[in-house]
Amino acid sequence: MLNYGFQSIDKKDIEYVIRALKSSFLTTGPYVKQFERLFAKKVGAKYAVAVSNATAGLHIAVQAASLPINSEGITSANTFLASSNAFLYNNLKPVFADIDKKTYNVDPDEISKKISKKTSIIIPVHFAGQPCDMGKIKEIIKDKKIIIIEDAAHAVGSKYKNGKMVGSCYYSAMTVFSFHPVKTITTGEGGMITTNSKAYYETLLMLRSHGMTKDPQLLNKNPGPWYYEMHSLGFNYRLTDIQSALGISQLSKLDKFIKRRREIVRKYNQAFKNTPWLTVPYEEKGIFSAFHLYVLLIDFNKIKKSRKKVMEILFKKGIGTQVHYIPVYLQPYYTKNFGFKQGMCPNAEDYYKKCLSIPLFPSMKNSDVSKVIKSIKELNTLP
Repeated sequence: MLNYGFQSIDKKDIEYVIRALKSSFLTTGPYVKQFERLFAKKVGAKYAVAVSNATAGLHIAVQAASLPINSEGITSANTFLASSNAFLYNNLKPVFADIDKKTYNVDPDEISKKISKKTSIIIPVHFAGQPCDMGKIKEIIKDKKIIIIEDAAHAVGSKYKNGKMVGSCYYSAMTVFSFHPVKTITTGEGGMITTNSKAYYETLLMLRSHGMTKDPQLLNKNPGPWYYEMHSLGFNYRLTDIQSALGISQLSKLDKFIKRRREIVRKYNQAFKNTPWLTVPYEEKGIFSAFHLYVLLIDFNKIKKSRKKVMEILFKKGIGTQVHYIPVYLQPYYTKNFGFKQGMCPNAEDYYKKCLSIPLFPSMKNSDVSKVIKSIKELNTLP
């Protein structure tokens, strides 16, 4: 079965993990610090904090910003639940902005329309690996006391129009990444927060570990090496040395992984570009997408098949697909508790009706790619 995404693990990865298993630390230890240092260097940030997953990262990144309770946070309607749930975890009201029809990223003009006196934070989501128009978003808030935290769960290795890496925090206070198995690199489960602020860095370190510190410079007193203090209400969001060892190995292959992903994307684009009932992903000029996902828009009416039927046909051929995403505000929790209704973000809703993610991962063979292409193009001819 060709899943829509899949991890790429080789002997080097396994050797790194075995090395960690044979070391003195299994939980947070030297491999975590090394992974953080290497990741920060790779993306061009001063600091990096490894966490148990990207959801945890978003949670404590928002908490570290110390925003007014009941203020508002704006994010994309086209994202996973975690982006807006991070607001709820921190007693903020979620507000959703519609997406751009080409990039499927949050539209800066729609963000501008949603900003109010209560807005304290914006979380742009770099959907499928394509960076948002961060320059325009930054310009919109330049005279306002609004913080930006980037959700880069899809964008490990992506670059902005200015050539800087996503994660450099050139446009933001913090950036959050995911290392889930379907992402560009994996630690099994895991995430990373990058920042250029020492204050945020120190706060994040405490929040990921129960709000606790042993740093002599932060302690109110220091009676001995055993002593620690809890300075805030934190969580157990630590990453292990085992996972970090895998992350170190994976990070060394990031460029190779992205190169292969982009090769597959080019093959897909070439094959599908003149198919009238398909729309291929749009990569905005000047940016560099790591392409976590390859999302086709399918005119299901033209091929006279429902999305469910298409997914079933492809599954029988050994091709897994997925839908990214249902507009968050249409989830029962959000409609019940906030009164959100259909029609709020028409572009996101129209996108949702047509989107389908097809297989894209580095270990796909050219024969696998050809199989996917053939199977997709045959959909119009099948009963």
